[in-house]
Amino acid sequence: MLIPARMSEAEEQRWVNVMLDKLAAQESKRALGDAELSERARRLSDQYFDGRARPVSVRWVTNQNTRWGSCTPSEGSIRLSHRLQGMPEYVVDYVLVHELAHLLVPGHGPRFWALLEAYPRTERARGYLEGVVAAERLPHVPGARSEHPAG
Repeated sequence: MLIPARMSEAEEQRWVNVMLDKLAAQESKRALGDAELSERARRLSDQYFDGRARPVSVRWVTNQNTRWGSCTPSEGSIRLSHRLQGMPEYVVDYVLVHELAHLLVPGHGPRFWALLEAYPRTERARGYLEGVVAAERLPHVPGARSEHPAG
């Protein structure tokens, strides 16, 4: 794994943990199809919103490169970025819960965030996604050091 020399030990450890989570997810999880994604959304709505958030459609899309998901409450549609495929289940679930909450509260005001408090892994999932975004922004500079386990 290449790690920029300017990273602190804490940043380096966080980066390694994010990448290990990502690799584990890719190896152990197959991508959910749209039908499975819809079923998962129904179960999450039942669990966290007493079934009140009922999307008409839930599907993967490949045209969302700056968002993880989107929701159109007037149509009852939820779209998740294909970039989530292979990420840990709790991260995909967080994005689904986030978009389901938009069916109940359209904006990102206090009522919206209060709904998300029901999902216990909100902060962890947000941290994971922030790490992915940060990693994508890291420059791939010559001279980055390569870490090898002692052996």
